[in-house]
Amino acid sequence: MQTVQQLSDRIYYLPPYPKTDRPILAAVVGDSRTLLIDAGNSAEHAKLFNQQLNVHGICGHLLALTHWHWDHVFGLQEMNLPSIANNLTLQGMKKLQGYSWNDQALDRRVEQGIEIPFCSEAIKLELGADRNVMIPDPTITFDHQIKLNLGGVSCIIEHVGGDHSPDSTLIYVPEEKMLFLGDCLYANMYAEKWHYTTENITKLLDRIDEFDAETFFLSHHPGPFTKEEFSSFRSLLKTCARLAEKHQGERDSMAHEMASLLQRELNEEEKEIMEYFVNGFRI
Repeated sequence: MQTVQQLSDRIYYLPPYPKTDRPILAAVVGDSRTLLIDAGNSAEHAKLFNQQLNVHGICGHLLALTHWHWDHVFGLQEMNLPSIANNLTLQGMKKLQGYSWNDQALDRRVEQGIEIPFCSEAIKLELGADRNVMIPDPTITFDHQIKLNLGGVSCIIEHVGGDHSPDSTLIYVPEEKMLFLGDCLYANMYAEKWHYTTENITKLLDRIDEFDAETFFLSHHPGPFTKEEFSSFRSLLKTCARLAEKHQGERDSMAHEMASLLQRELNEEEKEIMEYFVNGFRI
């Protein structure tokens, strides 16, 4: 079973569970109120997080959504808190509200290219046979940025976009130098081929660089990145983007130059990310 981890007096998080695509859920604890980050991929996921927070004497007062994808919003009804999302996230949630979630409807959307097999299977595993999904509208919506004072600690919630989902939003906690990135640095999965685009990733990384952060969360990574670990991941994305532009998305040329730069063979993660940039350049 997933167990809530405490990073500081202010920051708690529940690690992801890849089998059913549960993302990280987090809590930023202020003196007067607590902000939860993301709602989870089911009522059970949300319930587990709340139960474990209660063990630490913590209850949420507000909830921020990083983007509209199912694994981040399906637990919103169970959370039963005022929620914050940017207006593009609201538009995505409105689309989800109109869907049926039985096997036939899911399979049909996969055939139509609306849903992807990975998410369809994860939904079936996480929710079981009884899929009575209720997705309420967010309580508060914004366009670019909203700031919260939780008492002794603050949060900046900012829309940054990216390839994974155009509505992606990050949450920065300046007093803790922590940055919650949601899924914004992952590839676009809702496409014929999963991909990154050089323009989007470069713009996004430049904005992330402007935050004075020492700890970074990506929603489907097991735990937080240190500044050094994130710098390595950032460098990989930047290098792949630069090589994609230089070699016009030609895979072999990109791989040859990158291996020369690293002075070794590429590992599987490097090959995968490079392939995403190849796909994005061709698109």
